[in-house]
Amino acid sequence: MASTTGYDYVVVGAGTAGCVLAARLTEDENVRVLLIEAGARDPLELMAVPGAWPELMGSSADWGGLSVVQASTGSAIPTPRGRGLGGSSSINGLNFIRGHRSSYDVWPEQGATGWGFDDLLPYMRRSERARGHDPALRGMDGPLTVGPPPEPNPLVAACVDAAVETGHTRADDISGGLETGFGWCDNNIADGVRQSAADAYLRPVMDRANLDVVTDALVLRLMVTDDRCRGVEYAKDGETRSVECAEEVVVTAGAIGSAQLLLLSGIGPADHLRAVGVDVVLDLPGVGANLHDHPMSTLTYTVRRPVPRIMSNPPGEAMGMVRTGPGPAVPDLQILFASLPYRAPSLPGPDDGYTIAFSAVNPRSRGTVRLASAEPGTAPLVDPDYLGDGRDIETMATGLRAARRIGEADALSAWRDEEVLPGPGTTGGAAFREYLGKSLLVYYHYVGTCRIGPEGTTAVVDPRLRVRGVTGLRVADASVMPSIVNSNTNAAVYAIAERAAALIKEPTATVAGD
Repeated sequence: MASTTGYDYVVVGAGTAGCVLAARLTEDENVRVLLIEAGARDPLELMAVPGAWPELMGSSADWGGLSVVQASTGSAIPTPRGRGLGGSSSINGLNFIRGHRSSYDVWPEQGATGWGFDDLLPYMRRSERARGHDPALRGMDGPLTVGPPPEPNPLVAACVDAAVETGHTRADDISGGLETGFGWCDNNIADGVRQSAADAYLRPVMDRANLDVVTDALVLRLMVTDDRCRGVEYAKDGETRSVECAEEVVVTAGAIGSAQLLLLSGIGPADHLRAVGVDVVLDLPGVGANLHDHPMSTLTYTVRRPVPRIMSNPPGEAMGMVRTGPGPAVPDLQILFASLPYRAPSLPGPDDGYTIAFSAVNPRSRGTVRLASAEPGTAPLVDPDYLGDGRDIETMATGLRAARRIGEADALSAWRDEEVLPGPGTTGGAAFREYLGKSLLVYYHYVGTCRIGPEGTTAVVDPRLRVRGVTGLRVADASVMPSIVNSNTNAAVYAIAERAAALIKEPTATVAGD
């Protein structure tokens, strides 16, 4: 087995977080970094086209796979996630939305001290170039160019007007984190072309002498001896190789991949590891627990006139954040307007039309990532337990009613033909519940499997993102979220990675929120 040394840091996974870490750590020319990615180095042509993102699902840039059969639907759910430089930021729906500040401010209450919205705000701002927004709230000089579509789709504009007609407020900057109501999403699009984390952070610095990027390489396990992570083993071109580092391994493989790698390395719940034949290195029960995601369903309409297809825009251009009642402090419902008939693949529907999607964005259901075997190349068992908590079903039912009210507003009368899914005969009760099961789509916003929290709990990492019980090892991606932000997660991952870089570069300094 070939062996390499000489690196200070090894970063595992070149998705959103990995690209940020590699770029930021190598700003110091005396720090040498190896970034390892399982996917390809070169992007697919369709990645550049915002309106084509649904066609990237199932491509070579997608890990693919299915969840275990979900009790709420009786079927498995696709589990796409990005594979290649940029990870999911290269294949996602391009919405760059922080989520409301209240969904971050519950994190300290869950033991993630120093991770509230105000603590993360400097790192949110550091990632973005959001010209035209409030510079006190939004970044003006970051690597990633974000903003609303310069040419909004007129159908989506009518949907926003319909939401306001039905009593919702119009938001100036729904992506900023301070507002509820409806407005235009920021997108990671520059000059009509997708800008992934690889485009914004990694490719501009690929020629740095202190950065090596290895692609098409599967990390097999973390090398841990005497309670210290000393490096990784990976497979490339049919050969197993090892690499050691002087400082740390930083795992940035996402909520599914990061949990899987820790488990394969013997870090996780001991009973499960023994059951699948993995030697226990550290009994850490929280690894792979707390998996959750945003469930989503849709209303689909046929149209009186053709909906323009603007390929430089993503189909979902505008959204709303809604509190469903007087109780929740955190907005718990997202409504998204899409200029195509987006629906569960198993449901019949029109080829032309539009969609009003709704999602319970403060879900209570929790699931797991577990190993199917000790073989690294085997897909893990992913069980988000969608709609497993009845409160999520109630929120989704409320979302269906709210989406339908918007869909029936006068502002959409010039576009609306008829509601074909679920259809006007679906009016509540058992019919609602049946439709929510049949129509379940999800956002692929996996989080929580290596969550931040205090010692003595099921937390996996401490507030500085160090894995508890192992030195020289951190996790820095969506898996560390104690609970999901109440919107699309990519903007939050950029901020987590920016803060992780600061924590690593200044190990003894007080970083905002410490």
